[in-house]
Amino acid sequence: MLASGSGGDETFQLVPPRRLDGARFWSGLPARIARELIRFKPDAVLAQSAYEAAAALAARTLVGKRTPVLVDVHGDWRTSTRLYGSPLRRALAPLGDRVALAALRRADAVRTVSPYTTELVREIGLEPAGVFPAFMDLEPFLGPPKPLPEQPQALFVGVLELYKNVDGLAEAWRLAAADVDGAALRIVGSGTRADVVRRLVADLPEQTSWTPRLETGEVAAALDEATALVLPSRSEGMGRVVVEALCRGRPVVASRVGGIPDLVRDGVNGILVEAGDTHGLADALVRVLRDRELAERLAAGARESVEPWLATPEEYAARLREAVVHAVPRLDAS
Repeated sequence: MLASGSGGDETFQLVPPRRLDGARFWSGLPARIARELIRFKPDAVLAQSAYEAAAALAARTLVGKRTPVLVDVHGDWRTSTRLYGSPLRRALAPLGDRVALAALRRADAVRTVSPYTTELVREIGLEPAGVFPAFMDLEPFLGPPKPLPEQPQALFVGVLELYKNVDGLAEAWRLAAADVDGAALRIVGSGTRADVVRRLVADLPEQTSWTPRLETGEVAAALDEATALVLPSRSEGMGRVVVEALCRGRPVVASRVGGIPDLVRDGVNGILVEAGDTHGLADALVRVLRDRELAERLAAGARESVEPWLATPEEYAARLREAVVHAVPRLDAS
């Protein structure tokens, strides 16, 4: 939408969400893509999830075209209806699963972003056309890491949703806070589980703070002020915030789930605990916040371990082109 005031720039305008915006978006998406297939005449459609791919496949049927559709798999497609937003979304899980699987199987090519997402795709009998991370603009995070702060502090950055296990983090912090003198937990994010964070701040106001939103540069600064990032997710694809933390030389305390173990190596650049293990998470937080030597050793391994996940825009574009050519062989001659 063209900008015409605050909340936008010269190209886009941010529009506040309204009731039923989600339903309007998804119901109208096939028609919008169909119009672009006619107007823009793309060589291929790149979809960011199986659900967008389903809309693109419906759109090409509407207009009678065979424009190739490539779909990215960033994580478990079943998460969005089970561990995100209103509990009412769970009623859509059976339909969502069928739509996602059909789209993945009908797409001309599938691209994955990590070993974990590759295994998800192989479990349904598909082989990815390419395996490489989505491009991440990490410029604010790439400077020399700063020393760990004197005051031990854990940082959570993410949406406050069920799949991030914010409730488990709150329980773990209630257990851990008393065992580390002067330790603090900073939570950054917003979402449907904000009430969990409000109660935690009310219970432990001296050791807990909450910021609903930070700009990218401010997230980098928050990592510099932290001893470690904490990410107790119930489900996770390839966590961008983990990459950002490792770039800043910060160890990660996280659950051993999804794509997190692709990035975090237990005892090397962080500590992994079993998903949903509240006491294990509390113990891990106590260890990294109370043992300065351990925290510094893990921090030293953090920056080096992130190198395989970094790519320039040119490198990403070249890899993406290879994936497109896989689905559209005629482009190989151009």
